[in-house]
Amino acid sequence: MPSKPHPKEPKARPSELYHPIRIVPLHPGKDKAAAPQVPAKLTYRNGPLLTSVQVFTIFWGTTWNDAPQSALIPKINEFFDFILSSQLLDQLAEYSVPNQTISHGLLVGTVTLATPALGKTVDDSAIQNFIQQEISAGTLPASTPNTLYFVFLPPGVTVTQGGSASCQVFCGYHDAINNNIFYAVMPYPSCAGCLGGAADFDALTSTTSHELCEAITDPIPGQGWYDDNNGEIGDICAWQTRVLGGYTIQLEWSNKANKCV
Repeated sequence: MPSKPHPKEPKARPSELYHPIRIVPLHPGKDKAAAPQVPAKLTYRNGPLLTSVQVFTIFWGTTWNDAPQSALIPKINEFFDFILSSQLLDQLAEYSVPNQTISHGLLVGTVTLATPALGKTVDDSAIQNFIQQEISAGTLPASTPNTLYFVFLPPGVTVTQGGSASCQVFCGYHDAINNNIFYAVMPYPSCAGCLGGAADFDALTSTTSHELCEAITDPIPGQGWYDDNNGEIGDICAWQTRVLGGYTIQLEWSNKANKCV
């Protein structure tokens, strides 16, 4: 489906012009995020939805074995335990379609991996290869229509994707490998544009909730619920947050309410 480049994205190469938006953009800073120039309205494109999402968290890199990073792992997993059966998932039920009813999900597992070794930069293509190799090796569970692999990278690692880089253009993204392996990538929020004035953990839960909701409602970007002018459910409300169960999460667009909720 054609889509306009996100305001925070660099000019696209010809092969990227029609790739739907699926990133968390940088925080706008002191300026408020610009209101959509075209009124927002998500429409369903007949693709799959993650009706009962099964999240598996992957903490990649040796840094996750050491303090203070190691202390974040149980906190992030506890966040998933809470959020996957929370009001946020109830809210997404408005995007259910015949034979695909969105309901609560589960955190089905977690792993910390030191190998393969990470350099200072890792491209999305390497992340896709990593996921597929670890599935083949049995380190990660086999993919199902509801599986969502969440890859968390440590501080000091820049992720490149679509000709752009984390902390320069985006703070996270989700995508699909061969249209049937769904994953999200969360670079560590090591810059002002990805912290948005929040503590590391709060920035992580905010961007994680953004990508979680987008992966559920549009797992193959542009083939689920999408707006050609404004992007996915989280893009319309980027960096507008609220607190739920003590966790900072992002507001998400509601067609029913015609606003971010």
